Amino acid sequence: MAVLLVIPARYASGRFPGKALAELRGVHGQSRSLIQRTWEAAQQVKSADRVVIATDDIRIKDVAEEFGAEVIMTSSSCRNGTERCAEALTQFDGFDVVVNLQGDAPLTPPWFIDDVVAAMKDPEVAMATPVLRCDATALNGFQEDRENGRVGGTTAVFDVSGRALYFSKEVLPYTGRRFEPHEDVPVFHHVGVYAYRASVLGLYAGWSEGKLEHWEGLEQLRFMENNVPVQCVKVDAKGKAFWELNNPVDIARIEKILSEQGMA
Repeated sequence: MAVLLVIPARYASGRFPGKALAELRGVHGQSRSLIQRTWEAAQQVKSADRVVIATDDIRIKDVAEEFGAEVIMTSSSCRNGTERCAEALTQFDGFDVVVNLQGDAPLTPPWFIDDVVAAMKDPEVAMATPVLRCDATALNGFQEDRENGRVGGTTAVFDVSGRALYFSKEVLPYTGRRFEPHEDVPVFHHVGVYAYRASVLGLYAGWSEGKLEHWEGLEQLRFMENNVPVQCVKVDAKGKAFWELNNPVDIARIEKILSEQGMA
């Protein structure tokens, strides 16, 4: 099973223009761009046969090539990362599975991606994505974002077999309270990684934007609205904190994690 890992990156982010080139300081104050840190995370993925950055912006291309990444140019008309991955796939032959590691997720542990790729060995799975049970601290972060009017991380709800029921920018399921550190939290954080069977990814751009996709701003809902099931794969953070860069305020959160984990 040949696996292409694509990091879609654009400059014109609606919530955070220029996000891909935002600088993140690690331990000892060493600074590297968000896109470089995400690319470095991708290099640790054992199941990926090839890693490319797909962008429509020459500024991102120039920075990425400077740190040694393979870059392909894609159209500025791509509405989301999945459409950009679908366009990127047309420039390659021979890949069975495409992994979308979104360019704002530099803290993604490599085993998250390997676990999702492993799920694709089941021929019945058309698409898979990792979900991580929140601890009390992560859930509080989600709730604080919503209380302050910020669009933060995404939550996932799924059935007993792991098939997704829904994804939302709201905190689902609704609990109505805060949790203590010792409690099991019933909320799962959706990690911004997707693995698609190449044949299914090729259909995506031909579908119209779905109503749920439009309102939530979540690209994976287009698959569900077109009767393509999404398999949620529970992953274990193994003690490592995970957060995505969605808003400028997240820079400080991620830099704190980089420092705590001793990452340069």
